[in-house]
Amino acid sequence: MTQKDLSQQKLIQFDNDKNKNKKTFKNKYHIVHSSGSTGKPAYFVYDNKAWESMLIGVIRAALWDMSMPQILKYLFKKPRILYIAATDGRYGGAMAVGDGIEGVKGSQLFIDINMPLKEWIKKINAFQPNMIVGYPSAIKILGELIEKRALNVNVFRVISCGEPLSDNLRQYFKKVFHSDVINFYGASESLVLGVEADFQEGMYLFDDMNYIEVENGNMYITSLYNYVQPLIRYQITDRLKMKKEKGKYPFTIAENIVGREEDILWFENKGKKEFLHPLAIEGFCIEGLLDYQFRQLSCNSFEMLAQTSDSSKNIDIKSEMLSQMKKILNEKHLEYVKFYVEFIDKILPDKKTGKKKLIVKGE
Repeated sequence: MTQKDLSQQKLIQFDNDKNKNKKTFKNKYHIVHSSGSTGKPAYFVYDNKAWESMLIGVIRAALWDMSMPQILKYLFKKPRILYIAATDGRYGGAMAVGDGIEGVKGSQLFIDINMPLKEWIKKINAFQPNMIVGYPSAIKILGELIEKRALNVNVFRVISCGEPLSDNLRQYFKKVFHSDVINFYGASESLVLGVEADFQEGMYLFDDMNYIEVENGNMYITSLYNYVQPLIRYQITDRLKMKKEKGKYPFTIAENIVGREEDILWFENKGKKEFLHPLAIEGFCIEGLLDYQFRQLSCNSFEMLAQTSDSSKNIDIKSEMLSQMKKILNEKHLEYVKFYVEFIDKILPDKKTGKKKLIVKGE
């Protein structure tokens, strides 16, 4: 830390304080606790100036691709924003969304991912949001409730954050919510990294807030707005590939964001290791495949837990999955890897972090 009045012990004490209404430490530091999804929870500190700069970035992302008349019309109607994710703690997403909503004079409803579904239905139907922000795994549950007619909402925009958003799930959101779908990219280290409105176009990285480098497959960020805890060429375990093409906005474009290192399947044969990222199946584009999760069984086998929108198509979906996955494995020289498909009713988020894991350990 660069400030004398900050220490790891003091941050831990503040985070453990039962009085969670204390928004800032020493009335000037915003303490963000990572979800610990990597297994190594950490604290990141923003002062008031850095926090305000970050909030401007959050609002920009939330209103991305909207014209000024559209923005003014929405603000005039008063934003009613539902945030659904992990909210029990000093998580950056919940803190940033809450302060951002206050900044645009909007109403807010926070739903914790572990709240009983009966409470979800009661609170959301009463609140009637016009924008939804949250983990895609949580938003998917909302979509299922809408399809069952347990929920009735009219939203103009869905903002996915906190987890990788597959194109299959994006298309599902568009169909169920009849709205735009924005993919927001942030991390505890820097809560505003980029935004994506179109899967084919790619993710626009906010170069005016962070300097992002990719070297030998590793990602490094340098925050350009947070000086209280300066991160200079700080390595993040996300994996991305930059696009050479220019877009319609003056920002660098990432071809894809493929999650964290721990979301990668590693295989080994005769001492040689090779990996496969679960998002590689984005090329499947199989109708009816709604969501998925991978379970690694051994160093040379895995199975895919699949959730479909129509179980009557499971046989055809499985056949297509096996065929296309075999092709992908062959291209990666992973012919020795055995692959199975298991259909399940629902893929649920992790109870501890509130996020859906791409990979779970075999039983």
